[in-house]
Amino acid sequence: MPITRNIKNRNIINVILIGIGYLLLSNWLIGYKPEQWFLVLIFWGCYFFSTISRKFILGFSVFIVFWILFDYMKAFPNYEYNRVHIEQLYHTEKQLFGIHMNKQIITPNEYWLNNKSDILDILTGFFYLSWIPVPLAFAAFLFFRNRDHFFHFSLSFLLVNCIGFIIYYIYPAAPPWYVQQYGFEFIAGTPGNAAGLARFDAYFSTAIFKHLYEKSSNVFAAMPSLHAAYPLIVLYYGIKFKLGKWNYIFAIIMLGIWFAAVYNSHHYILDITAGISCGIIGIYLFQWMMKRSRLFKKWVDKAVVNIS
Repeated sequence: MPITRNIKNRNIINVILIGIGYLLLSNWLIGYKPEQWFLVLIFWGCYFFSTISRKFILGFSVFIVFWILFDYMKAFPNYEYNRVHIEQLYHTEKQLFGIHMNKQIITPNEYWLNNKSDILDILTGFFYLSWIPVPLAFAAFLFFRNRDHFFHFSLSFLLVNCIGFIIYYIYPAAPPWYVQQYGFEFIAGTPGNAAGLARFDAYFSTAIFKHLYEKSSNVFAAMPSLHAAYPLIVLYYGIKFKLGKWNYIFAIIMLGIWFAAVYNSHHYILDITAGISCGIIGIYLFQWMMKRSRLFKKWVDKAVVNIS
C-alpha cells in the first residue's frame, strides 16, 4: 500500500495493537463510548495517511495522553480516596473575597448569580468554549512553525495537568454550583452540571455545555482550576516565542476565562489562584528539568527529532 510503504511492518502491528488495547482497557475501566473509537480512528488515519500526518499525530500524542488520563479518572473517583472539601472552601472564599450585599457577606459567585446579564452570559460562554481549542490550535501552530517549541509547550501542558490531577486526589473540592444546589452535604456520584453556562445554551437553543459537563470525569475536581492554567501556559509561551500582538489576544482570552469561571459558578477565586499557581509551577518545573537533567533533555531532543 502506498500510504504504508515507509512504515515498518512491526510498527504497523504495534500501532494497531495499541489502538485495540486502548479500546479494551477503556471498555473495562469506564465502559464503551463512541468517542473512544473516534480517537482510535483519527490516530490510525493520521498515522497511516502520510509522513507529515504521522509526525503530527505522534507529536499530538502528548495531548492524547492527557485526554486518556482525564477520561480514566472516572474509574477512580477522587472522593473515594480523600474527604471532599465543601463547606470549608466556601467559607474561606467568603472570608477572603466576600462581598457585602443586602447586609450580608456573599461570595463573588453568589454576587454574579444575582447580577447576571445576557451580555455576560454570551461573552463568558464564548470564552469558556475556547478553553481547549485555543491550546490545541496554539500547539498546531507551533508544530508547523517550530517542532522544538511545540514539544516544549506540549510537555509543559501535560506536566501542569499531571500536577493538577494529583491535587484533585489530595484535595477533592466541590465547585460553587454544588453548594448552590446541594448545600454542604456530600453526595457521591453527583452528575456534572453546566451551572451558569446553561444560560448560554438556553440563549442559543443549544446543549453544548450540557453535553460537555454530562461527560465530566469528576464533579469534585474544582481545585485547582485547570481552566485558569491552560490560557496562562499559552500566554507564557506566546511571550517566550515572541508572537507579538497575538499575546494581547491570549491575555484577553486568559482574563476572560478566569472571569467566566467565577461568573458561571464553576470555580471560586481560590480555585483560579490555585490553577494559576499550578501553571507557574508546571512551567518552572519543566524548564528546571531541561536545565538540570541531561537524561530528560536528551529524551526531549530525541522526541523532537522523531517528529521533525
